[in-house]
Amino acid sequence: MQALLFLVDTVIGFFCTLFLLRFMMQAMRVSFAGQIGSFVVALTNWAVKPLRRIIPGIGGFDWASLLAALALQLLLAIFLVAISGRDPGSDGGALALMALWFALRSLLRLAVYIMIGTLILQAVLSWINPYSPFAAPAHQLTRPLLDPIRRIVPLISGIDLSPLVAILLLQVVLRVL
Repeated sequence: MQALLFLVDTVIGFFCTLFLLRFMMQAMRVSFAGQIGSFVVALTNWAVKPLRRIIPGIGGFDWASLLAALALQLLLAIFLVAISGRDPGSDGGALALMALWFALRSLLRLAVYIMIGTLILQAVLSWINPYSPFAAPAHQLTRPLLDPIRRIVPLISGIDLSPLVAILLLQVVLRVL
């Protein structure tokens, strides 16, 4: 049973990450023309394209991608309840609210982890290969988070500490979630 749980959690986590990354890339106007964008679009179109017929992009956001990620997290929550052996008929409303809370919390935590990973990737690429095909999307994805911090935290001897401050703040957010 543990192997099945691990497999289901891994597959759902992978696709939720892709759906959230697609939502975040579109929201922050990251180009989908590069390798990362093409990869994300190729692996998420199966769910996003049909959902877009029902859920339009409103306000410049790709709500279909976000809904796909939420639906997968809800499926994971339902799966976890099903294998736990609890009787869903005893208090279905409470279980449904618990599943929704689990899904929303998981999506928020995953979005924070995506940002932390992107910040680390951006920092490493700035030292090793600033002209990597991954550098521009990472910069575009983290810029809305880093720009306000850069206004407060100045460069120290030419070193930008804003990614470190952002990671620390995101860690605080993870502790609250």
